[in-house]
Order: sequence, then C-alpha cells, then structure tokens
Amino acid sequence: MAFLSTTSNVLSSSGASAKGAGRRARHTPQALAKQKAVEKRARNYKLKLQELAVFTQQLASMLEAGLPLITSLEALQEQTDNPVFQVIIRDVRSEIAAGNSFSDSVKKFPNSFPPLFVSMIEAGEASGGLAEILGKVALYFESTVRLVKKVKSAMTYPIAVIGLAVILVNVLLIFVIPVFAEMFADFGAELPAPTQALIDLSDFLKGNFFYLAIATFILYKFWMRFIKTPKGRRVKDRLMFRIPVFGNLLLKIALSRFCRTYATLIRSGVPILRTLEIVASSSNKVQIEDACKAISKHISAGGQVSEVLASNSFFPPMMKHMVRAGESTGNVDGMMEKVADFYDTESETIISSLTSLIEPMLIVFLGVVVGGIVMAMFLPIFQLSSVAGGL
Repeated sequence: MAFLSTTSNVLSSSGASAKGAGRRARHTPQALAKQKAVEKRARNYKLKLQELAVFTQQLASMLEAGLPLITSLEALQEQTDNPVFQVIIRDVRSEIAAGNSFSDSVKKFPNSFPPLFVSMIEAGEASGGLAEILGKVALYFESTVRLVKKVKSAMTYPIAVIGLAVILVNVLLIFVIPVFAEMFADFGAELPAPTQALIDLSDFLKGNFFYLAIATFILYKFWMRFIKTPKGRRVKDRLMFRIPVFGNLLLKIALSRFCRTYATLIRSGVPILRTLEIVASSSNKVQIEDACKAISKHISAGGQVSEVLASNSFFPPMMKHMVRAGESTGNVDGMMEKVADFYDTESETIISSLTSLIEPMLIVFLGVVVGGIVMAMFLPIFQLSSVAGGL
C-alpha cells in the first residue's frame, strides 16, 4: 500500500509538473509574441470563402440540434485549425457573452464576415430562425465555392502552359538563338527573312532585357493602381466581358451571383433596399453596381425591378422576362433562383467544353510558336547550298 501511495504521489507530482511546464511553455516570450501577432492579424483578417462556408454550415447544424449559440461557437473555436480564426471566434463569443447580439459581434470583423453574412444574421435574429437562415447562407456559400473551384481548375492548366511557353520562348531567344546567329554569321551570306527577324528580336531582347523587365513591372504597377479607380474598374470589367469564350463565362457567373444573392436575401427577410446594397457590394462588377443603384432609386419612387432591367443592355432578355413574370406572380425571389440555377448550369457546360477543347488548342499554340522558331532557325540549314555559297 505504501508503494502504491508513493507511486500515486510521484505520478501526481509528475503530472502537475507537466501541466506547469505546459503553462510555462504557453507563457514564454516567444509564445506570447506569437499570440500577440495572431491577435493583431485577426483585426483585419480576410476569411476564405471555403472556411466561412464550413463555419456557417457547422454552426447551423449545431443550432438546429438545440445547442446554445455560445456553446456552439466554443466548440467551433476548439476544432478549427486556423489560429487567426480561433481568435476571431473567441472574440465574437466574448462579445455575445457580454450581452451583444451575434450580428453586432461579427460586425467588428468586417473583413472576415461579409455584409451578406451580417445582414442574414440580422434577419435571422429578427425572425427567430437563426439556424434556418444560417443553413441558407451555408448553401449559398457552398454553391459559390463549388463554381469558383470549377472555374479555377479550368483556367489553371492553360495559364500554366502559356506561362511555361513564354519562359521557353524567352530562353530560346536569349540563350539559344545567339549561338545559331554566330554560326550563321560565319556563312557571310544573306539569311532568310524569318531567320533574320528572329535574330534581330533575339539581339533586342538580349540587349534590353533589364529595361524591358523594369518597364513591364512599372506597367503592371500602373495597371493595378488604375483598376482600383472608378474609371479603371469600369475599363477592366468591360475588357473582361469581351474576352472570347471566357468573357461569356464570366458574364454568366456574374449574373448567377447577382440573382442568387438577391433571392437568398429577399427570402430571408432582408429589406429590398438593403438587399440591393449587399448585391452591389458583393458583385465586384461595375455594371451590376450601377444597375443596383438605379433599381434602388426606381423602387424608392414606386417602380419595379424589371423596369430597370428592361432598359439595361447588360442583362439578357431571358432574365428580364423571368423577373417580369416573377413580379406579376409575386414570386421574384423564386424566379431569380431559377435564373441563377440556369446560369450555373450554363457556366458548368461552358467549363466542361473548355476543359475538352483547351488541350488541343494549347498543343496547336505551342506547335505554332515553338515550331515556328525552330523552323526559322533551321531554314538556313535547309538552304545551305545558297547560304554557304561564299565558302
């Protein structure tokens, strides 16, 4: 018994020592500095849509199961792997525990929780159906994430191949072509026009590469600053929608997002003027922002949404007729939801077509560019009898 008692005391003492060591480890200067940096990042942290979608879905499930809001947030704080998001959830939970509403608490983190999320929570708190509203928000976020992933996966491959092609062409022009140029110079004869043009381009790039790199960087910075201005955003959006094939895809995605956001907010009880503000801010497209402002003014004067859409060439006829039909039946949000589903299906069809067509198109592109360079460099060798006639 004495041995067991002694062993128990030793184990208790070692456990206490381990806990004490753990507490000391958490309070070391390095750990405190790291925690302070994490809390500083939390103030302006931009939460990824994927993280927000998972958080919203899990919170909705817990609330539907009957768990209190604070308990649900505590569980989500413990299970998230993102230390910055842990701090955000902790602070939101503390605000709620102090007597603030959920919507007021998340407003303190505007970069992490978008206006749509905040407004939906406000509607849920007002109606008493917070869990149901959060479920709708989660579905909205998940559909957006799913579509964005498909677009990114469709565009990653061509961007990577084109980028590698640009690097390969520059390597050929700067390092390989000069070797051929020295060899051809020994022939002392006039080179074919394509070969001479390629050598001239190589000499230009090799002699001005540094200046071209600086000019490209300056132009990039200027463009990035320009598109942040109202005029620049308008120019950028107009150009984006005019890109062959991809412009049509971007248009359908923008229209789908406009319709789905509008329908989700209206169905959740958000006032229409506030809905239009959120739709405008979340669209990130100047054309939709202008339309939302015009619709808001028109509705304030007693008009209808379809009347503004009918006079705006940005919106396709099908969407205008669907919204008008929804207004006549008192089901605008339902019609908007159907339009969003239609454009989502159209977008997925375009993405599938692009995925199957991009590979042969890229092969042709690479064949023309790289093959053209190779042919231009070997053309003098094919005509060796005339080019080397002076030897």
